[in-house]
Amino acid sequence: LGESFKMAEGLAEETVSLATSMNEDGPLPVLVHPHEASKTEEGINTIFSSLNHHLESEQTLKEEIRNVTRDLDQLSRDMFTELQKMHQIESIKDDEICMHTKSTLEKVQVKLKDLGALIPTMAYYRYHDHWRFTLQKLCYSVVMMAFLETGRLPDRNEVASSLKIATVSSAGFHLDVEDYLHGVLTMASELSRLAVNSVIKGDYQRPFQIASFLSEINCGFRLLNLKNDSLRKRYDVLKYDVKKVEEIVYDISIRGLKPTLSNEK
Repeated sequence: LGESFKMAEGLAEETVSLATSMNEDGPLPVLVHPHEASKTEEGINTIFSSLNHHLESEQTLKEEIRNVTRDLDQLSRDMFTELQKMHQIESIKDDEICMHTKSTLEKVQVKLKDLGALIPTMAYYRYHDHWRFTLQKLCYSVVMMAFLETGRLPDRNEVASSLKIATVSSAGFHLDVEDYLHGVLTMASELSRLAVNSVIKGDYQRPFQIASFLSEINCGFRLLNLKNDSLRKRYDVLKYDVKKVEEIVYDISIRGLKPTLSNEK
């Protein structure tokens, strides 16, 4: 009996020693059927092939968007350049400036339609950075033309209608509220500059018109709950634009150059 016990104890020690040596050499090999390994490899290849197709499609779409946006940006610069003629010392009628600007606007409408056709309905903000600044410049051109022609500020729906795009996000490509507001603020800065140049040209009535107009816009922006972002920082510039025009109006008034009602007629 004692010998049997010793033999069993020795066998147990050999088993532990063998297990320890196998663990030191590494994990025990797992036998996988060749057919199952092939199926796993095919599944991984399928996953990455579909991802590669998605990436290629995404790059193609972005390149098409960049091409259309590049053309749009050039047209927006053309409109901006045409509107700059209102600052020239030589007297150029506002109607003439607006007429040439509107001829470019027709080309803009075509390009915006092409751009809208590229953007998936629910992916507007995914690609928004591609055309955001261009669309803001286009909004500026439209609202500035409206001021030169009628002396009023068109709302977002009117601007979108002029550009022939939607105003609701469910339509896909649309005019975002912040883009519209940035366009209005750009117009305010250009009007403060126009007030100075109007005095140089001897037009003492327009600074009063601009002062009243910018004061109303400033009151409108005060109603908005703007966060600490780019729009809020841009709005801070409006305060200086208003102050600049008010100083011009003050200088005209104390010098006795303020137009009377008879002069206005």
